[in-house]
Amino acid sequence: MIDDPPLLQVRRHFERPPRHVLSALAGLQTGYVADALGGRGALDHRIKPLGPLSGTLLGVALTCHCGPGDNLALFGALHAAEPDDVLVAAADGFTHTAVAGDLMMGMARNRGIAGLVTDGLVRDVAGIRAVGLPVFCAGVTPNSPARNGPGHVGLPVVIGGVQVAAGDVILGDEDGVVVIPQGLIPQVLARLPAIRSAERDLEDKVKAGLEVPGFFLDVLASGRVKDVP
Repeated sequence: MIDDPPLLQVRRHFERPPRHVLSALAGLQTGYVADALGGRGALDHRIKPLGPLSGTLLGVALTCHCGPGDNLALFGALHAAEPDDVLVAAADGFTHTAVAGDLMMGMARNRGIAGLVTDGLVRDVAGIRAVGLPVFCAGVTPNSPARNGPGHVGLPVVIGGVQVAAGDVILGDEDGVVVIPQGLIPQVLARLPAIRSAERDLEDKVKAGLEVPGFFLDVLASGRVKDVP
């Protein structure tokens, strides 16, 4: 016989990246960071911002697993969060009830939380927009969740096809959400200057009239492209 699980398991203490890491990533496009991660790191394309963004979402992941149709763990994360944390709520992609609404996001704002990312749905769109925190979700429904558990806070979750651990860095913009695993932060920061320089260089060439990039001309000149009738 299997014992009933606890309603909620909470891991409050985990290593967070130093403040200078967030400062170094402020204002970056998600595409730059994805390039620094080898072209990966983004959550499923269906997880998008709820309406227009005034800036980017940037903060430290505080994970929680709510499971389908329940959000007790999200309240646990709300209680455990520190300023500039991003609530990352895994709902197993459940699309029949919302996981958060405007009152939840209002409380999150009051605690200094940076925003919410979930593979579930939200509700109270007008109210959430009035709160002003960025919310990334898979959609909207008026249906409300239960608060029964079980769930957990601060442990690894899978959301949008990507594993996220508490202490990872979350960056979101109109293109979507990218997760920087904490262990890869030094690598990402080291690669970003070259990526930004290359992007600026190509952007300048496009503005100046570039029609076909040089790397493709090199491919054509390699003798490995065959024209067919």
